Amino acid sequence: MPLNPYFMFNGNALEAIRFYEQAFQTEPAVVSTYGEMPGKENKIPEEAKSLVLHAKIEVDGTILMFSDHFPGSSESFQAGNNITIALVSPNVELIQHAFQTLQENGKVELELQETFWSKHYGKVTDKFGVHWQLSSE
Repeated sequence: MPLNPYFMFNGNALEAIRFYEQAFQTEPAVVSTYGEMPGKENKIPEEAKSLVLHAKIEVDGTILMFSDHFPGSSESFQAGNNITIALVSPNVELIQHAFQTLQENGKVELELQETFWSKHYGKVTDKFGVHWQLSSE
């Protein structure tokens, strides 16, 4: 499976998505918002409901993924430090091994866990400062 750049934005992901769709002449992205997350209707602040939870476009065979930074989360948004590398694979053992290895002398942002979109999803910053999202499909 290829590695995919994952871009984080500070409330303007949809604007960026539309800009990149135009620039790279892609098909329109399917956009999911934080307000559409199942079971979270009453827990999402009103100002976050319309923000982009996840979207992706294909640019010449490469998938670019997008999300808005969730307001009030423990990690603050910082322009220039808003790109992660996403590994999405059906190989659960690879996801688990990579997560365990990448967290050595790094920082776990979200433990590997089940989410509504993946049985195994986690976020970690490795010892070199590279941000990773690992997910089984």
